[in-house]
Amino acid sequence: MSSLPGGFLCVRVLRGIDLVSCDAKGSDPYVVLSLDGQKLKTSVMKKTVNPLWNEDLTLAVMDASAPIKLEVFDKDTFSKDDMMGDAEFDVEALAQIVQMDLEDIRSGTVVRTVRPGGTGSCLADESHIIWDKGHVVQDLLLRLRNVDSGVIHLQLRWVATPPED
Repeated sequence: MSSLPGGFLCVRVLRGIDLVSCDAKGSDPYVVLSLDGQKLKTSVMKKTVNPLWNEDLTLAVMDASAPIKLEVFDKDTFSKDDMMGDAEFDVEALAQIVQMDLEDIRSGTVVRTVRPGGTGSCLADESHIIWDKGHVVQDLLLRLRNVDSGVIHLQLRWVATPPED
């Protein structure tokens, strides 16, 4: 279990790229994030396979190595929503950087690069962890599993809670 300083993980769900089309008129995708009993979802984007959400979802993370599950669904009015793919990621690399003293580093500096690979990795491309205006930020492109195509673009940001007096 990787310990973390007090705070929250802000997951900005930016966009979907080339998602599978589930309906003849196009899909109505939304994203669900799950971690340790927490379940958050984005709004539904109508009739698109390249949705732009740009929505923030905030998770309390107790264990940086615990996988965060991402699922994409197609909203259906009269039947069960269709699965459009899923992915998993963890914030271990981000957590390691959060615990470093970065105050003297110039904003915009790439602190670490996480490369795709390893069993079960959903990373579609290199992921940079950046020190940006006092925050540790990581951009992720996640390749969806169990479908023919689809990538979800996320931006992770650690939001520290002020220490108690």
